[in-house]
Amino acid sequence: MNTEILGIIVMFTATLALALPFGKYMAKVYGGEKTLLDPVFNPIEKACYKISGINIKKEMNWKEHMVALLTINLVWFLLGMLILMTQQWLPFNPDHNPNMSADLAFNTTISFVVNCNLQHYSGETGVSYLGQMWLMFLQFVSAGTGLAAAAILFKAFREKTTDQLGNFYNFLMKSCTRILLPLSLVVALLLVFNGTPMTFEGKDQIVSLQGDTVNVSTGPAAGFIAIKHVGTNGGGFFGANAAHPFENPNYLTNMVVMFAQLIVPLAMIFAFGYFTGRKKFSRMIFGVMTVGFLLLTLPNINMETNGNPAIAAMGIDDSSGATEGKEIRFGAAATGFWSIVTTVISTGSVNGMHDSTMPLSGMNELLAMMVNAFYGGCGVGLLNFFIFIILAVFISGLMVGRTPEFMGKKIEAREMKIAMIIALLHPFLILVGTALATAFPAQGASTLNNPGFHGFSEILYEYTSSAANNGSGFEGLGDNNLWWNITTGFVLILGRFLPIIGPIAIAGLLANKKYIPESNGTLKTDTATFGLMVFAVIAIIAALSFFPALTLGPIAEYFSM
Repeated sequence: MNTEILGIIVMFTATLALALPFGKYMAKVYGGEKTLLDPVFNPIEKACYKISGINIKKEMNWKEHMVALLTINLVWFLLGMLILMTQQWLPFNPDHNPNMSADLAFNTTISFVVNCNLQHYSGETGVSYLGQMWLMFLQFVSAGTGLAAAAILFKAFREKTTDQLGNFYNFLMKSCTRILLPLSLVVALLLVFNGTPMTFEGKDQIVSLQGDTVNVSTGPAAGFIAIKHVGTNGGGFFGANAAHPFENPNYLTNMVVMFAQLIVPLAMIFAFGYFTGRKKFSRMIFGVMTVGFLLLTLPNINMETNGNPAIAAMGIDDSSGATEGKEIRFGAAATGFWSIVTTVISTGSVNGMHDSTMPLSGMNELLAMMVNAFYGGCGVGLLNFFIFIILAVFISGLMVGRTPEFMGKKIEAREMKIAMIIALLHPFLILVGTALATAFPAQGASTLNNPGFHGFSEILYEYTSSAANNGSGFEGLGDNNLWWNITTGFVLILGRFLPIIGPIAIAGLLANKKYIPESNGTLKTDTATFGLMVFAVIAIIAALSFFPALTLGPIAEYFSM
């Protein structure tokens, strides 16, 4: 067996094995039970609450949760804009990087606040060390926001009838201190010991093999890179992201950071089962997500390792696979695997250029973000999947002639309206954004680096990545201008907060309803049959929404080869 393939199997199996106990730990954290880290973090958390005046014992309903979430995110946005637009006059800027323009600062701050990290700048030249540290802070709290939102969902379905769903600030703090910080510390140490820099000094000077003196960017990279993966953020400290030798020095670090991307989303699925006492239901969710993940992953690994047939037709040896845009230290298989891990999970980091992958590999990367429900980002992946569960329950109820019920609560018109709006919002943002960019080429399409089908894919990918809070890109697109910064900025805002508000609203409304004990006539939602129904709903919505656009882009490019 190819050693790269073996490495992928071992890494994924080890991550899954660790996700089970880690999910149990996460359930204890959100349930307020004792954990090993209590003596370390309890005093720190109490001090923060005392300084801020927050009373974590005050329980909130779902509306109060959302007000708190939106308010604190607005504060982070305003502070981020201020820092990025004044960074050249602030400390920790040894390389004298300039201030960001207003539109770029708007896009960058929004992108990091919403856990997307869509970067229209290069880290070495675009941000000071103070700016990088602020963005690192946002990577913690944006991931913590997603986890806190999922914890509200957990609480809603553990209680039979209630409108008291815990305290948002308590969930946010615990997500950052008990989950994200310990994992990030371990990953950062592994990166440092493998050569990733962690310093506040400026550029180093080296003499190349040709005898030229070259300035090499360094900085506090290891901490930034650790949380970018653990928090499924994806922003690169350097412009080349995880293809840069300082961000991702070798094959070991490549496996470590892929583990870091996977562990929290996988554990969150099992945490739901432990927290609510519905372990079989969480296994159904895991099964559906994993089937979808593998259906996207296996073809990508195969296509990237088989190489480009157009290159082979020229008589050139392509036994190493489709190597354009890839790092030899990782290889085609590991890069193909990463391309789906990062788009399925909405991390958005890259260890190779997605713009250079095979056409149908690019299609799978797009599909992973268009579905946006197989594993997904920290917390929000489960929220996105919850919408498809509600739709599947409603359709199943219609098929058997019963009022739809989910976990002992009737699903009525109000919940269905919210679910349909959220389900249609994602394709609406992607397709409308793409249509506008192609309809007004002087603003949008004028910055394409590739004509024809691939150029269309670049536009489609940019808006898909923005709506899915992913942040990766087909980097042939010149995206640092007013059009791309503003339009993707608004897609980022709507694509992040409405898909959080919708599921939490549904969960809050259902939690407040009278609990109906399950009977023999109740639809079982923890079976393989229902899992197949959920998968069918996901596939149908994705196919109907996105197939025409995919036909104009990657599919047409494939048939033109």
